[in-house]
Amino acid sequence: MSQHVAKLRSDYRAPAYVIDTVELEFHLHDSATRVLNTMHIRRVSEQPLQLNGEHVQLVNLWLDGHLLQPHEYQLSANLLQLQNLPEQFVLSVETVINPSENSALEGLYKSAGAFCTQCEAEGFRRISYYLDRPDVLAVFTTTIYADAKQFPYLLSNGNLIEQRHLDDGRAMAIWHDPHPKPAYLFALVAGDFDRIDDVFVTQSGRTVQLQIYVDHGNAERAHYAMQSLKRAMRWDEQRFGYEYDLDIYMIVAVDFFNMGAMENKGLNIFNSKYVLADAKTATDQDFINVESVIGHEYFHNWTGNRITCRDWFQLSLKEGLTVFRDQEFSADMSSPAVHRIQAIKVIRSHQFNEDASPMAHPIRPDKVVEMNNFYTVTVYNKGAEVIRMQHCLLGEQGFMRGMRAYTERHDGQAVTCEDFIRAMEQANDRDLSQFRRWYSQAGTPHVQVEQQATATGFTLTFTQQTPATPGQTDKQPQHIPVLLSAYDANGELLPLYSDALVRHESASYLFELRERQQTITITCREQRPVLALFENFSAPVKLEYQQHEADLLVLLAHAKQPVTRWEAAQRLYTELLLEALQHNTAPQLSDAAVSALQQLCGADIDPALRALALVPPSPEELAEHCSGLIPVEQIAVVSRQLRDSIAYAIAAPCAQLYVRYRQAQYQLSAEAIAARSLSNLALYYLSAAAPNDAATWQRVMRHYQQADNLTDQYAALQTAVHLQLPIAAQLLTEFAEQWQQQPLVMDKWFAVQAQVPAAETVERVEQLLQHPLFTLANPNRVYALLATFGRNLVSFHRQDGAGYRIFTAAIKQLNSSNPQVAARLITPLTQWQRFSNERQQLLRQLLTELRQLPNLAADLEEKINASLN
Repeated sequence: MSQHVAKLRSDYRAPAYVIDTVELEFHLHDSATRVLNTMHIRRVSEQPLQLNGEHVQLVNLWLDGHLLQPHEYQLSANLLQLQNLPEQFVLSVETVINPSENSALEGLYKSAGAFCTQCEAEGFRRISYYLDRPDVLAVFTTTIYADAKQFPYLLSNGNLIEQRHLDDGRAMAIWHDPHPKPAYLFALVAGDFDRIDDVFVTQSGRTVQLQIYVDHGNAERAHYAMQSLKRAMRWDEQRFGYEYDLDIYMIVAVDFFNMGAMENKGLNIFNSKYVLADAKTATDQDFINVESVIGHEYFHNWTGNRITCRDWFQLSLKEGLTVFRDQEFSADMSSPAVHRIQAIKVIRSHQFNEDASPMAHPIRPDKVVEMNNFYTVTVYNKGAEVIRMQHCLLGEQGFMRGMRAYTERHDGQAVTCEDFIRAMEQANDRDLSQFRRWYSQAGTPHVQVEQQATATGFTLTFTQQTPATPGQTDKQPQHIPVLLSAYDANGELLPLYSDALVRHESASYLFELRERQQTITITCREQRPVLALFENFSAPVKLEYQQHEADLLVLLAHAKQPVTRWEAAQRLYTELLLEALQHNTAPQLSDAAVSALQQLCGADIDPALRALALVPPSPEELAEHCSGLIPVEQIAVVSRQLRDSIAYAIAAPCAQLYVRYRQAQYQLSAEAIAARSLSNLALYYLSAAAPNDAATWQRVMRHYQQADNLTDQYAALQTAVHLQLPIAAQLLTEFAEQWQQQPLVMDKWFAVQAQVPAAETVERVEQLLQHPLFTLANPNRVYALLATFGRNLVSFHRQDGAGYRIFTAAIKQLNSSNPQVAARLITPLTQWQRFSNERQQLLRQLLTELRQLPNLAADLEEKINASLN
């Protein structure tokens, strides 16, 4: 019988007690850290005080200086309760915790010899008994004691007040954060690190100290992160007017971390993969990710810290908004189109997949068993798309008016998604009542469009429908912004006239779809123009619109908006693949399509955009277009056939691109990154066109050996391994020998083998689980091998179920050691209803087996029950 009770958003009640100040005192010890937590509390209603606590040992409890006896309070496994309390009082709680045995990596734990914390969402209760909820904001002062030699750096939130050495060989540091914050933003780090320093002068002239702490020997790899931080700070001032508010900003990089990073006030703790980057040990994508995540966590200072969530159901209030902000930042730092395409790909693959799963949920969920399960692409990435739709509807100036109103009204508060959208409404005198459904309604809307000619132009009929999701069968029509443009057959942009259309600042036309079915009449000199619909992915919907290949080729060649050109290529590929699946034939590129792709190779557009447009949907992306059971084997076949057809079609221009965009010397710039992306794609297609040719193997080997950066080296390795060239084994051996001392690089070595879309990948993964460098204790290594394998549609879903059994065995181990990682891993198993009957039976059997585990973690139980019930 389940011991885990669901929490409902509708049950929210304001806290019965308020904590004004907290004084924390830590005496750090590997297995017996002592924590003294002194809280100044006010009672606001006649209810008992209930403090959360997990895996902590209560030692002493004082009320206004009086030592309480056990009969004066009630203590259970996860709760400390006191009654008959005065209106104001001081409560001191002394606990002992064991950081060394904290394999869940929540609360206070050890990472490679250093103490560090992770308190979001509900980790502070693993440190001390507390009102561990985001709407309780207090001013924290933290004092840390630790061995001075082992832990020369003692860090916490806010500004450093005092630090000194004691006579007993210990050191002491006191930190004070003047900004009230919830406990989930508390942070502590104690360790021996390398440190790099810099300063930032804010727009008002204040000097902020910047510090990044990394493991010894990694300082040189942290300079890009520091420059990214300074760019983010300046950008946030210029774009949003947000200035940093403490005297110091610190980042600490650790290897053992469940998440990407954490925005604790003034002391951000990062997974090292989002801090460490240089040309030798990081790819171009790594550099892009570092800049994005550094920016994301910094931007939380205002959208997450200064204004935080009232309750965890409002998580997208801070995460969706901050993802939007980091996407805008990344776009401004390099190519807006390329970054937009990457965001779209995440939605169309991972988020649409989540919407089709048993764990489908709105960006503001209504029910939660384990909050860690809702740090999802829906809350983060779809949440960002919901913010972007508001930006689309209101325009840049209107959106910024709303942001200013939101900040001015709610600075220092814990608020809701409703507060955000209300600020947007009132600042712009707009009614967004229907738009609110994006917050409460799960699932991906399907929008069907029919085009009919008229005497003066044409009509468009839009029909929207959102499929049923768990707990939501009756879906109401959404408020959907549709950006569109029209072209003639020669690619000339056409003016459109309609009362339903307004000229948008993006240069497209904006139509606001509100009804289940809506027809608009448009005057245009062409009766059947070539339409670009939902430009720039103006809403996270699935578009159903029949469009001839000739029209798609016009858009591919002439569309004014770069994302529209990429969209045209993707639709062209997708239609070919779906037709091949339907008729059980090989996808056939027409002569016109071949010519268009050859011309695209030499088009005068961003090389990175060309590279993206030349890549068809992956098998995983194609699966999201399948309305019935996913035909795994057929998808594998047609995907490979289309890849080979493209390779043969553009082999000659790829030979020219490979030479033209190869760089004599490594540079890190947007232009250089774009050039490498196209040259490395050219290498892949040249190899796919002639995989059995010795000249191909020599080219790939030469590319690998001559690389002066990891991007090129890894591209050669990927090409050899994914195409299963005879040199693959040699390159894998050389790569491992070269990088075995660099964990983040070795993660790529594990991942590249788990990505191969071949049946034998299952056995390879099984072998890699026994590799001396693999460990389930390191989340990065688990994600690199197992999570990557779980996203490999072709191999993971092999007919005999061997891939499923590998996953199940790993999840059983992680259930007791790190249930948060286990819950992230289990997702591919829960989508059993989308596959063949044989696979369904096996997946149900394995999920039932997992559900019967003793001490099944809440994280796993929630997902398994949602899948099986």
